[in-house]
Amino acid sequence: MTNTSAGARGDSLSELLDEREHLLAIAAWMFDSPDVAAGIVRETHRRWYALTEDERGAITRPRAWLTRAAAEACLELMATAGADDATRMLWANPPPKPPDLLDLPQLAIYRQPSQPGQHARTTRQFATACHAGDDATLRDLLLPDAIVISDGGGTVRTPPRPIRGAADVARFVATLLSHEDRTGVTVEQVNGRAGIVLRRPPRVLAVVSLTVVDAKVAAVWIVLNPDKLRRWRKA
Repeated sequence: MTNTSAGARGDSLSELLDEREHLLAIAAWMFDSPDVAAGIVRETHRRWYALTEDERGAITRPRAWLTRAAAEACLELMATAGADDATRMLWANPPPKPPDLLDLPQLAIYRQPSQPGQHARTTRQFATACHAGDDATLRDLLLPDAIVISDGGGTVRTPPRPIRGAADVARFVATLLSHEDRTGVTVEQVNGRAGIVLRRPPRVLAVVSLTVVDAKVAAVWIVLNPDKLRRWRKA
């Protein structure tokens, strides 16, 4: 299993979303403000990613660590600012820095993407393997130097940097996007091409877009950020 971060260490999408709701509940109990609660979650994740990879790897119960960090952030905020000031402070504090999109492997930039028909076929195969949690099939569908980038917007604990290599990408995707009760995986139009949408009605949990080259997946782009998924919920 890759040691990129705890978000890639065996957490399913359901577990990550449950974790987010848990942290929001802690903050909402202490501050009667959705904006402050969301800011507390961002601050909690900022503290998580301020640790070194070795420090994160040594934490055997990330949820317990995050719970304590969220409570500490709440108490510090209560001691130093009123609710209005807290809202301004937390929203001014940016979430963990997103991956540098210029730091993509050259394959994702310079190789010729597959035609729409082949792209759709590969996307359907990828969706089926995701649904089954079949990392072996996913690995076969990936180029050796494939990459996955996930965006949680600071509100879902996802790796702060891209995950690279077919084996690690397959494990991460298989764990994160595997089928669970009440979760549906469908192939739909995403940015003008076939993509993958995960739903647990009435919520959209994730939207996945693929870069396909010669019938193989070169890059996997996963949007988990609730703010970016709003239009999918409306649709």
